[in-house]
Amino acid sequence: MFHKLILVGNVGRDPEMRYTPSGQAVTNLSVATNRRYKDSSGEQREETVWFRVSVWGRQAEACHQYLRKGRQVLVEGRLAADESGNPRIWNRQDGTPAASFEINAQTVRFLGGRGDAVDVDAEGGVMAPGPQSEDEIPF
Repeated sequence: MFHKLILVGNVGRDPEMRYTPSGQAVTNLSVATNRRYKDSSGEQREETVWFRVSVWGRQAEACHQYLRKGRQVLVEGRLAADESGNPRIWNRQDGTPAASFEINAQTVRFLGGRGDAVDVDAEGGVMAPGPQSEDEIPF
């Protein structure tokens, strides 16, 4: 069996990076996805779903370096479910129940306008954008 999730959303806060005891980098970030639709009465509605994303290895270091709150990203990965296959369920400080969708990223693409677009390949290598004009050519 196989599953893959693709998210396009905005980073909710600056990414946080740490290293495992074995020295592998892991960056955690939150991504908000939005959906706009009209309900049965014709009123415009907006729904926001938050995802917690874990990025590993060299790709984690690139995400920590280049991503900031508000940046648009495309994340491809798999759902990290609890032991029973469900989202992580927890209680907020006010006692109300909540669920957390956690994604282990396989690929993170940094989206944005011309001039701030940066891409990370599958091995975590950063592919910087090319020169925007002839004046910026390095030779």
